[in-house]
Amino acid sequence: MRRLWVIAGLLAVAQGALCAHAQQSPQPVPVGQLVREVVYNELRDHDGHGFWRYWVQRHIQQETQLEDQVETALGPIARLSLSNGRPLSAETEQQEQARLNQLLNSPGEQAKHRQEHDDDEDQIGRILALLPDAFLYEYDSHENGCQRLRFRPNPDYFAHSIEARILHAMSGTLWIDGQMKRLVRFDARVGENVDFGYGVLGRLYKGGWIQLQRTQVSSTDWKTERLEVHVMVRALFVKTYARETSEARGGFLPVPAGMNLAQGVALLERTQAQSQTPAQPALATPADLAMRR
Repeated sequence: MRRLWVIAGLLAVAQGALCAHAQQSPQPVPVGQLVREVVYNELRDHDGHGFWRYWVQRHIQQETQLEDQVETALGPIARLSLSNGRPLSAETEQQEQARLNQLLNSPGEQAKHRQEHDDDEDQIGRILALLPDAFLYEYDSHENGCQRLRFRPNPDYFAHSIEARILHAMSGTLWIDGQMKRLVRFDARVGENVDFGYGVLGRLYKGGWIQLQRTQVSSTDWKTERLEVHVMVRALFVKTYARETSEARGGFLPVPAGMNLAQGVALLERTQAQSQTPAQPALATPADLAMRR
């Protein structure tokens, strides 16, 4: 099921002053052309973006973790900084150090780390390329320099992969920066059950929702700032369970391009996360989740 969560990591949502390039509302181009231009820009950035350091705060079940993360040539590397708002215990600190040491000293672990990163990047690129054809779009409104579009599954589109089938089951809204033609916000809900192997291999249940928000961090780079994944799934011969993930990122700072893992670890060890009490939109609460179901 790992592929499902990578897909979630690609998509985007949240309200706010994210489209700061507001000018007079331009005459809209054909909506299909706009989506293709946005996807082109996203894919170009995906292949040549800069390298960044930032904090990542995750809320998983009853635990909140704050990590310090830095991007390297072999993929992002992270070090746990706080757990439930408190410094790590001596035992947890040792475990974190042992994990990083194993990564640095094991060619096998490094190869695995690189392969997982490359697989995720390739998959994101494939899914981005599906957006123009998998959905039908229509203009909805123009706000704060953003074009808001509504989308629904394209009935003439045939999904050839698991990623495409999951994506094609969604409908919702997306926001595009009208000047830079970049994806700013995407809010999607699973509109129908998605069965794998006629339901024998697994099922993604109707009603799940995914949100992800993007923010501009430089003249060319955009980063994921907020991710929410709240879906009900069943895998092969496994009891149905809910997947609940709330993640926020911030404190983006550029770092030298193409650092190796050792350089990334050294940077993490020299300084701590940019903020021990990061200021960002509150993560989803149980009440929020109940309202959305």
